[in-house]
Amino acid sequence: MRRFRTLLTTAVLTTLLVGGTAGGASASSESVPSGPLPGTAAWLADDSLARELPDPTTATPSEVAAFFAGLTGAQEQRLVEDHPTVVGNLDGAPVKLRYEANAQAGDQVLAYDPRGRGLIAQVAGDLENADHVSVIVPGSDVDISAFDRTAERASDLQKEAGDDTAVIAWAGYTTPSGIGLDLATGRLAEAGAERLVRLTEGLDAAGLPDPALFCHSYGSVVCGLAAADTDASDIVVMGSPGMRADNVTDLGTDAHVWAAKSPDDWIGRVPHVEFLGLGHGADPTSPGFGASVLPADDVPEHDEYFTPGTSTLTAFAAIADGDLR
Repeated sequence: MRRFRTLLTTAVLTTLLVGGTAGGASASSESVPSGPLPGTAAWLADDSLARELPDPTTATPSEVAAFFAGLTGAQEQRLVEDHPTVVGNLDGAPVKLRYEANAQAGDQVLAYDPRGRGLIAQVAGDLENADHVSVIVPGSDVDISAFDRTAERASDLQKEAGDDTAVIAWAGYTTPSGIGLDLATGRLAEAGAERLVRLTEGLDAAGLPDPALFCHSYGSVVCGLAAADTDASDIVVMGSPGMRADNVTDLGTDAHVWAAKSPDDWIGRVPHVEFLGLGHGADPTSPGFGASVLPADDVPEHDEYFTPGTSTLTAFAAIADGDLR
């Protein structure tokens, strides 16, 4: 009974501490957008090409890529003009078409879903011609209205890594909002992992290099759950509450796994356990986990791992452009 009380107390502390900088309390769980995107019905009903268009809900990215490979330039442009919401979010579609379809949402926007709090992915650098690709997976309280910081981190990483590297700022999943159980459970991370896997499959179908994933805070839970099903070259976690795995082997990935944690990061006060669905498991920077640990002594706080001049950003850039293995 004493052990049970200890574990339960730890789980409660996890709930509170993981949300330690997340803002106001959240009494209800976040809802994840479900069902087809707006415009899907019109897309599926479009018979102007005398061929069936791929179902955005069920078609694989490789099937989408094969479909677009068989179109003329004029046909591609008509689909962008008539169905921007679908084309702009269709993993496997050519990058330049997705940019055009999402032009009203911003520059080099790879995906834009306005439902709920909103989902967005934006590219820093030349994705179509990149030798190296990275994806930043953010933690809690990130959506369309609070995306600037994630986009800034992508820009800083891309500049540090160089012109042959493109970086995707991926707010492509519903993140936890405020302080609540969403932060301490894997529900939103599981949904996010599915979307992250599909993103990486889309990059592969478009003929782009295997990406390096840079996963911050709750985003590292997403990356941990997605690890076995992505073709990522590297998975880098920072300020991580855990990856829902006991060690690197449990992740089931061939990617090189890296981890960083500042001694000044409040995440260090989070108990690294998983019990009754609460908590996210082992500390990725612990010796027994098996990740390559990066220096982070000069990182001043939880949200500063991408700050220019830090040892972490320097290491991240070396990983992103393939210089650090």
